[in-house]
Formats: sequence, structure tokens, C-alpha cells
Amino acid sequence: MVALPVTTWRKPESRGEEQRPAEEQPLHVASRLHSFNRFELKYLVPVEEAAEIRDELAERMDRDLNSPVGGYGVWSLYYDTPQLRFYWEKIEGLKFRRKLRIRHYGNLDGVTDESPVCVEIKQRVNRVTQKRRITLPYGVARRLCDGREMVEHSAKESAFIQEVLELVVRLNLQPTAITGYQREALVGRDADTGLRVTFDRRIRGRDRDFHFGTPTPENRFTIPPHLSVMEIKVNERTPYWITDLAARRNLNLIRVSKYVQSIEAFGLAPRSVFHIHEADHQPPHTYSAHEAPLKEGAQ
Repeated sequence: MVALPVTTWRKPESRGEEQRPAEEQPLHVASRLHSFNRFELKYLVPVEEAAEIRDELAERMDRDLNSPVGGYGVWSLYYDTPQLRFYWEKIEGLKFRRKLRIRHYGNLDGVTDESPVCVEIKQRVNRVTQKRRITLPYGVARRLCDGREMVEHSAKESAFIQEVLELVVRLNLQPTAITGYQREALVGRDADTGLRVTFDRRIRGRDRDFHFGTPTPENRFTIPPHLSVMEIKVNERTPYWITDLAARRNLNLIRVSKYVQSIEAFGLAPRSVFHIHEADHQPPHTYSAHEAPLKEGAQ
């Protein structure tokens, strides 16, 4: 499948208005032109061990320039049909499947209609993950995905914008779940420039209050907070030293989707064989009743 060209919507300049300098652009925003294919391997790792693995990987990899110490927030609003078509396609393991989401990078404090977000179609073709996305102001993204309006775009952006609108209208897509987590990212160097490893922790979400700027949303952990998801992302082959590390630490590949986990955690669908049960992954210590981390605030 050939990925469609995607560019970024640009607000028309009024007379005498200057473009925003590149150095003033917020951190963690996807590149203006972004479309790629890759293979993804996922592991479920205790947060303490994830920190050890990260430090070990740092000897052969570099910290992503957009990943400060401690990581950055990633928040995604997923769209699905009333019958949860995208969820069931994942559960059934269809060789071609896709989903639509709006993604915000960074904290949610002060999110406005002008805040940059990514409208993204993520699809799976056999074993390859493909992503196509466009960066839009949040208000424009909501008009496109929620209001089902054709928004202003350039000729190069037309195919992607029309695909998003066609999906939303034809399938009657609606906001279904929000997920959020703290991510740290490392990138390969030299011969491993196509390698990227991420560590996602404090994975939480909600099934209501779908505006990113909701003042006091009730998020809950959808994966036990003492666990993190480690993802190895490669363009072609996984470096031998990565597979050696996974074998030495006895890491087991898992099929996990943060969206699927959220749908099942909120009771929107029965728990599948892929669901991560807290009883199967006990924390290193037992929480008392008043300490149990059942809910998590907006950040």
C-alpha cells in the first residue's frame, strides 16, 4: 500500500502577519510532513526494570531530542463506531485494520483551540504498522473529526483530509476513549538510525469528558501503575544486541493495545485474552486500601 502524502494545515496569513518562528514551535509536535512504515515489538516490564533497561540502552542509543529527562505526556482521543468496529478488528487480528485518533503531546494544562494536535490514521498491513498524520490546531481537528466539516487545506493535504472525513461520515465514528501516559524515547545511532525504543508508564484514560481541556477529568489506570510498556520500533530488522538484551532479561513479547485495554477496563466490551490483568502482575509491594492507586488526575 502506498502511503498518501500528508502535510500540515497552515493558517492563512493576514496582511502584515509574520509566520511563527520555528524555534517557538512547541516541543513534541509531530513533523509537518509525516508518514512512515515500521515493525513494532512490545513488552510488559516493571517500571524499575524498565529504568535499568533504558540506562543500558543509553550506552548504544541517544535520547530523543524531544524527550526530556522524565519523559513527556502523550494523550490520544480514539474514535470508533457505535459497535466498536476498530476494537473488534484488533481482537480478531484482521491483517488489514486501521483506527483514527487525535493526539496531543505534552501536558494538558492550558490546551486551547489553537494548541497543535495530530490527526492520525494508524493502520496495520500484515505485520507492518503504517502511520499517516497531519498537524492541525485543536479546534480545526475537532471540526474535522467531531463536526464532520471539510476544513481548509492545501492541494497536497486533500487526499488525507478527505480520507479522514470519509471514515468519520461513512462509519459514523464518534469519540470513544482517551488514553494518556508518560513516555521516554531513545533513538538509534550510526547503523541503527532506524531504531526507536519507547517506555510508556502511568498508562491511564477515561471513557467520557473527551475534550483535552476538561478541567478535572476522572482518569484511571488502565494498566497497573507498577508496569510500563516497552516498544521496539524498527524499519526493517531488529539489531542483534536488542534481541540479546530481551533474551538475557527473559522478556516476553505481548500483544497489547492501549486502546483495547481501555475499552475493556471501562467495561465497554468483554475482557479478551489480550487483557492485562492486575492479578497476573502483582506489584512489588501491597497497597493498603487507602493507598490503592485506582484513580489518576488529569496529569
